[in-house]
Amino acid sequence: MNLRRIATAAAFSALACLTPSAFAGDEPFALKDGDRVVFYGDSITEQRLYTLYTEAYVVTRFPTLNVAFVHSGVGGDRVGGGWAGPIDLRLTRDVLPYKPTVMTIMLGMNDGSYRAFDKKIFDVYEKGYRHIVTTMKEKAPGLRLTLVVPSPFDDVTRKPNFEGGYNAVLTRYGEFVRELAKQEGANVADLNTPVVEATKKAFQSDPELAQKINPDRVHPAPAGQLLMAAALLKSWHAPALVSKVEIDVEDAGNFDEDDVANAKVTELSSKDGVLVWTQTDAALPMPIDLKDPATALAIRSSHVVDSLDKQILQVKGLDSDRYTLNIDGKQVGEFNRSELAGGVNLATLETPMLAQSKHVLDLLRRHNDLHFTRWRNIQMPASDLNADTLKTALAAIDALEADLVLKARAAAAPVSHKFELKPKK
Repeated sequence: MNLRRIATAAAFSALACLTPSAFAGDEPFALKDGDRVVFYGDSITEQRLYTLYTEAYVVTRFPTLNVAFVHSGVGGDRVGGGWAGPIDLRLTRDVLPYKPTVMTIMLGMNDGSYRAFDKKIFDVYEKGYRHIVTTMKEKAPGLRLTLVVPSPFDDVTRKPNFEGGYNAVLTRYGEFVRELAKQEGANVADLNTPVVEATKKAFQSDPELAQKINPDRVHPAPAGQLLMAAALLKSWHAPALVSKVEIDVEDAGNFDEDDVANAKVTELSSKDGVLVWTQTDAALPMPIDLKDPATALAIRSSHVVDSLDKQILQVKGLDSDRYTLNIDGKQVGEFNRSELAGGVNLATLETPMLAQSKHVLDLLRRHNDLHFTRWRNIQMPASDLNADTLKTALAAIDALEADLVLKARAAAAPVSHKFELKPKK
């Protein structure tokens, strides 16, 4: 009987049983198996970045959770619609066909007209926003709405264009969004305050680099969009835990499952001061590109890692002063004994798990780009052509996109890795 094979099979069986509620905090994660999420908004949503990072978090943190994601952002849009059609057409064509169970709405950047607060302009925003919410609740019963406080106009790294600045206008619009969410029993996500706070801290640290978080003051770069995704996920009660493994060298022979969370450890042994084991995490770290200077600055200036990306390895009872950590034969870090005893966060290191997560991100980016091409470059401009032919063409692209989604989910599946913690001489 192959005991190692049985142990490995049992590990994967245990991992497959984990769900969002299995390691969430006080509140369960907002998304459920079978959910269909539509991101609705203007050009900031059209960038397909905060939406992509949100999707990547869900797929890598909950690889067995079946959730579909669609972006429906159009540049220049306001609550009444825009160049791609009036609001009722936008909702009918770009949201409702996807049968969403969850919808996020972020509008306001264009609605304020980039000028000082004007009550008449705001009244149009209020009326239009209420119309969107009412329409969606009528057309999609049971829909769970997340109303989004608009992302900021950067009045931090550059001087405001007028007294008080445009972001103060967006903040006032955001106050209405909060109140509307309360009235309608909807979730609210603040994508303004935490981004502004992180930008202020980044500006104090590196004024020039901080401007790259939101280069044109309106459309955040990946660094800023990552902060936005983190804020949205926080509103959904996204758990911080990727995995946690605690090893006590003095008691390694009695290692049990109570010493791990969201992971499985097998084949643990210690010889000549070298600790080795096989570890299979049920989730992956967030695919954050810390090699990008602006992203690294944004991460240092925020709470993204602490609130969403904790992959902890804690090793106690070590004898030597300093150790190297190898995963699958490659060195990923060097730590002293006290650091390991306190716990190190593997999520911030270039590990095979992070590489796997980045591969998933790339596949998800491809599926989102393919949907954009299908929707914006084929469906919309070809709507006046032969309906049957168009339907056939769109179905073929949908099938191709579905293949990419399946490939991404498969790429997020748990993988076993060989760990070695070795004294540094």
